[in-house]
Amino acid sequence: MISEKQFQTELDLIIKNAIREDVGDGDHSSLACIPASANGKAKLLVKDTGIIAGVTFAEMIFKYVDANLKVDIRIKDGSKVKFGDIVLYVSGSSQSILKAERLVLNAMQRMSAIATKTKQFMDLLEGTKTKVLDTRKTTPGIRALEKWAVKIGGGENHRFALYDMIMLKDNHIDFAGGITKAIKKTQQYLKDINKDLKIIVEARNLKEIEEILQSKGIYRILIDNFNYEDTKKAVKMIGNTCLTESSGGINEKTIRKYADCGVDYISSGALTHSVYNMDLSLKAV
Repeated sequence: MISEKQFQTELDLIIKNAIREDVGDGDHSSLACIPASANGKAKLLVKDTGIIAGVTFAEMIFKYVDANLKVDIRIKDGSKVKFGDIVLYVSGSSQSILKAERLVLNAMQRMSAIATKTKQFMDLLEGTKTKVLDTRKTTPGIRALEKWAVKIGGGENHRFALYDMIMLKDNHIDFAGGITKAIKKTQQYLKDINKDLKIIVEARNLKEIEEILQSKGIYRILIDNFNYEDTKKAVKMIGNTCLTESSGGINEKTIRKYADCGVDYISSGALTHSVYNMDLSLKAV
């Protein structure tokens, strides 16, 4: 996984680029009718139910736009919220509050939706050892926010990107000439460049599970698009040799059944690519 320093760099880049995109050479609506000296106060209002996320990020945005803005947080990341709840108050320059408003709302609405869905998945797994993972099926440019939201919702992060973990999927295996060749080439490559990256290998059937198990040094086997019975067989075959992960169209209706097969992890792209934003608004008070 990436370091805290790398993660913070990603967040800084997101804020900088989003403000560039949204503000450009100035918020002329505010500049036109609100004096630069005017101060105001606004509340962030919940108009939905679920898990709130992005509160800490919102504070980062406000401080980036104007270090003199004061943010009074009333509800923290990961908390359950309902219609009418006030998450935070922000006070200071009225122009600055309006400049930050849309980015704060866009980020928090998206992050809260992801955290809410993740928490729903986690609740379905209660009583099992299985943990929920996200994927790289994220919105380009804001992956750090979406993966942060998964953690706020109680899930865990898969690899952040292509550079922090090896994942040998079907295309890698086919292009490399087979599972064993792909693994051997990968292990030699890591040795040659002196990198210590965990290796995950995807299996499409039980025969491929058998072949993967003939190689040492595998961190996790991805049991992809297996039915329940074959997943149970795969888990039994793998035993304690390495960790197991189920994936492939798993949703709210099927996630518990896959967890009951005994896998360590279930990864789901739906956490980040199939959510509806939580309804939030920023209102002057």
